[in-house]
Amino acid sequence: MTMTDKPVSDKPVSDKHVSDAPVSDKHVSDRTVSRTRAPRKRDQRHPLASVGLHAVLAVAAVIAVFPPLWLVVTSFKPRNDAFSTNLVTHFTFANYAHVVADTEFLSWFKNSVIVVGLTTVLGVFIAATTGYAVSRFRFPGMRPLMWLLLITQMFPVAVLIVPLYNLMATLGLLNQPTGLVVTYLTIAVPFCAWMMKGFFDTIPVEIDESGRVDGLNPFGTFWRLVLPLARPGLAVTGFYTFVTAWAEVAYASAFMTGEENLTLAGGLQTFVNQYTNDWGSMTAAAVIIAVPAALVFAFAQRHLVSGLTAGTTKG
Repeated sequence: MTMTDKPVSDKPVSDKHVSDAPVSDKHVSDRTVSRTRAPRKRDQRHPLASVGLHAVLAVAAVIAVFPPLWLVVTSFKPRNDAFSTNLVTHFTFANYAHVVADTEFLSWFKNSVIVVGLTTVLGVFIAATTGYAVSRFRFPGMRPLMWLLLITQMFPVAVLIVPLYNLMATLGLLNQPTGLVVTYLTIAVPFCAWMMKGFFDTIPVEIDESGRVDGLNPFGTFWRLVLPLARPGLAVTGFYTFVTAWAEVAYASAFMTGEENLTLAGGLQTFVNQYTNDWGSMTAAAVIIAVPAALVFAFAQRHLVSGLTAGTTKG
């Protein structure tokens, strides 16, 4: 080895020297692409999955909207075109005029308003007081009462209609609006009481304590302080009770006889039965019946979501 030769060093080359080394444009571009191409997140949906999901939702929407839409279309057709698959070729209000002028529809509407009004007011009051009692107080028989409210929801209409009919006949409540009101309350109150109990559980107990400090009795605390805070729950309870009484058919048909005593749901059966087949008038009456329910839903919809979800959490 001569003096001019330098020994080869076994020392590894530092990162600084590597970073200072020239890098080709191809390597730079590949590194940039690999950095910008982030992996797909776990909750990020594939485009094909999004297309499939929207297609399924569109089909489901068409299936849901088509029956009521076709009901409205049929109501404006002449009677002879009721089963025609074409759209309205001869637009007419004859079905609506026949329903209102030539049938007992106005009497059915009056009976339904009486029954539904009483059922809604009494149902909301009984459900609210029951829910508040089981939410705030501890008394003997509370748990059996709650179980009883649940068990009553397990029986189908076909099982209850005969004993209820015999009971109403014994009490002389057949062909009376009171009989239907009592029957509908047995359907709506148990479910609504459970729902109101869950809603009252979310209202702080300190509000009740402040009312007692101010000298209010338990009912005064409930009526003046707690009930105004329960408006979303009351809206859901009222809407459920209204729909239960407005759209019920089985009890209304069994307990009420004579066209002048029928409600709207029972009156619809007079248009299509074993003796007659007037689908035009039936669709027109169904459209008219749906209007009040839609108005009630539009009035209560801002409280429905908060009322339905209020009882799911506590605190």
